Amino acid sequence: MHEDIVKMNERYQAESEVLQQVRDEVAKVIIGQEDLIEALLLALLCNGHVLIEGIPGLAKTLAVTTLSQTLHAGFNRIQFTPDLLPGDLIGTMMYNPKTNEFTPHMGPIFANIILADEINRSPAKVQSALLEAMQEHQVSIGDTTYKLDEPFLVLATQNPVEQEGTYHLPEAQVDRFMFKLDVVYPTKEEEHRILKRMGKTKVDLGVNAVMEVADINRLRAMVDDVFMDEKLEHYILDLVQATRDPKRFGLDCADMIRYGASPRATIFLSVAARGRAMLNGRGYVVPQDVKDVALDVLRHRVLLTYEAAAEEKSSEDILKQILDTVEVP
Repeated sequence: MHEDIVKMNERYQAESEVLQQVRDEVAKVIIGQEDLIEALLLALLCNGHVLIEGIPGLAKTLAVTTLSQTLHAGFNRIQFTPDLLPGDLIGTMMYNPKTNEFTPHMGPIFANIILADEINRSPAKVQSALLEAMQEHQVSIGDTTYKLDEPFLVLATQNPVEQEGTYHLPEAQVDRFMFKLDVVYPTKEEEHRILKRMGKTKVDLGVNAVMEVADINRLRAMVDDVFMDEKLEHYILDLVQATRDPKRFGLDCADMIRYGASPRATIFLSVAARGRAMLNGRGYVVPQDVKDVALDVLRHRVLLTYEAAAEEKSSEDILKQILDTVEVP
């Protein structure tokens, strides 16, 4: 049994080398933001969409664009605006006067990686069209449904500061994102390096494509094979249950939680923990893998009450309390 584990880990370490190559290529452009890059890679492995939130100028869009350049995969950037229409996103039926027929014109959603820039600037009809693509990996044009190519990944950005000209994303749509990432300021040292590298009128940083679509699909299959002990499965269940019934776990934050996390959170925690183990070159999950992904998976799934807002408590504050309290196997 020990030999099997050793062989399995050697296999995962060897296969994860291509992921390190992706990190190295992204690091040519992006300084710092290691957590952001790790989460984007994890989403790529786990077939999950990502919502990236942060003030302008923190390289959210640049990070996604740079990651796409490391892959031999289709990439489209869609700038969301208040006048964007569903047809601008998924495509529409166009009339051909020569044949007297309507033919489908595919929109920019038909790509492997979609950068939905400032996603909260478009109204409900556009979000509804995007929701079908995110959940079902398909779109409907006219009376025909078209499957999207795999892998299909939506990496969306939004600015939490501006309120004018923005729309509140429906909770049902937000729940479809595997991760919600909060991008923070760089440290002084990192910003100094950014100044040295980018403080020019012309910057040319070549990024090489090092991963094929076949590599992504193979690595995704390996994520499913990562071993997770049943005790860790129950640990994940306890974390999610604690967001719904905190009193049962000895927590005093029940009056601060309006709604706890859905079963989708349980699924995403399990998959993300396996992906995290693979990023670390392991073929098995440890409790720290679950803890490492918990905030990104749960922060947008725990809805707080007015009492929490009055006490200036965030969902992260509640989740950290839960992670510190729920017994680790």
